[in-house]
Amino acid sequence: MKRFADLIDRLIYTRSRNAKLAAIADYLRSAPDPDRGWALAALTDSLDFPAVKSSTIRKLAATRTDPELFRLSRHHVGDTAETVALLWQPRGAQKAEEMSLDMVVTALAGCNRISAPEIVADLLDKLDSESRYAMLKLATGGMRIGVSARLAKTAFAQAFDVPLERVEEYWHALTPPYGELFTWADEGGIAPDLSATAFFRPFMLSNPLGDETVDLNDYAAEWKWDGIRVQIVHLNGETRLFSRGGDDISAAFPDIIGAIAQNGVVDGELLVRGEGQGGGAASFNALQQRLGRKSVSNKMLNEYPAFVRLYDILVDGDNDIRHLAWTDRRRRLEAFTGTLAADRFDLSPVIEADNFASLAKMRDAAREAAIEGVMLKRRDSPYIQGRKAGLWYKWKRDPLTADCVMMYAQRGNGRRASFYSDYTFGCWDENGQLLPVGKAYSGFTDEELKWLDRFVREHSIARFGPVREVEKKLVLEIAFDSIHSSKRHKSGVAMRFPRVHRIRKDKPAQEADQLKTLKNLIS
Repeated sequence: MKRFADLIDRLIYTRSRNAKLAAIADYLRSAPDPDRGWALAALTDSLDFPAVKSSTIRKLAATRTDPELFRLSRHHVGDTAETVALLWQPRGAQKAEEMSLDMVVTALAGCNRISAPEIVADLLDKLDSESRYAMLKLATGGMRIGVSARLAKTAFAQAFDVPLERVEEYWHALTPPYGELFTWADEGGIAPDLSATAFFRPFMLSNPLGDETVDLNDYAAEWKWDGIRVQIVHLNGETRLFSRGGDDISAAFPDIIGAIAQNGVVDGELLVRGEGQGGGAASFNALQQRLGRKSVSNKMLNEYPAFVRLYDILVDGDNDIRHLAWTDRRRRLEAFTGTLAADRFDLSPVIEADNFASLAKMRDAAREAAIEGVMLKRRDSPYIQGRKAGLWYKWKRDPLTADCVMMYAQRGNGRRASFYSDYTFGCWDENGQLLPVGKAYSGFTDEELKWLDRFVREHSIARFGPVREVEKKLVLEIAFDSIHSSKRHKSGVAMRFPRVHRIRKDKPAQEADQLKTLKNLIS
């Protein structure tokens, strides 16, 4: 466990991508099995201990630390795990033990809601402060140490000099602690056999078009629909639905799962039926009613019927066709779509435009249909995982903007734990009341973050745990992709992908936008 804690420490205190890659690779080469597999799972958020909650940790802290001391310390440190790790007082004269990461994972996996406090307290008693911090981060999930899943997989590939593409391919078909993956990469064993597994293939991704233009003789254009990208895999009677990140979301969409019976792997946009977007698809806000659920009621199935608008085909029958050109795959996709249930699957149409200028006019008009923009795909491009320059482009419509007033601020996580970096903002209603319309934690530079943090500290008027209420005097220009009606928010609206576009130090708060202005933008 000490070695894993040292790795976490190294990753937190370096911002260099190459240094992070080297640290992870060194650990993976030197740590024993299954510790290194559990570490890899932890770095990629592939472990889950549902019985251990942040509230469990806070209640435990109250049994060993004065509550006021803990509150003040937590406020200063900005992170519960770090605060508990530093303040924890083991019972009696117990000395720290050397525990393996496997021992800690096994203990946490054995927790239920009743036993969790005792098991976690026992682990805290046996570990030193650095290992306590690593264990608590492991237990509650979300390491937030500046390591993405992609970077961890890249480090694995570099550690054992194996192709990253193959690591990505095998990754989602295997489970922690990834014994087969290490056997193949480190010990020269045979590659994992995935022939009988309905597994996820990493998506092909696009690059922003920017100010470039393309020749439509070389590129096909499709609409960029406002849902979530999914992959449907059917193999020998088993169907699975995967999100963009490879998460299995099959249980939430039985209407999709039950509508395909032909072997294959297809790529598309998950939507629900309605009139919010052109082509019979409702707005993203309607789709949100179905997302994040472990199960779904018949009422929900009827009110928000899901379907998939297909973009591409990776496997046709039993044949992997990712190496074929887009034009060949498109013909295969059209034939494959014809075998599927028409109420659950349709084909994303190719946009017919005479030239790029004509396409630009069509894109500009897409906002009225609540369509996100345009995808441009080289007609000769194979289906390659990740982003490859020049093959696929996304050409999103320009974002909407609104001038909003900062209302609340909350500390961030990881390297932002010492900064107030998450901002809730609002607009004025017809009675002159400021109502929250969104929350943003991106779009600003490091220098702007320091300025915003200083503003929050100097203009706080109330505190609510980790949240500060600020004077209603700072205007933030917020960019967002779309806005929808929302019954969950007092303002009645919800923004899609809000981010700070500009800090309007020049604008009085009274001149920020009215709520009715945002409601007029609802799509």
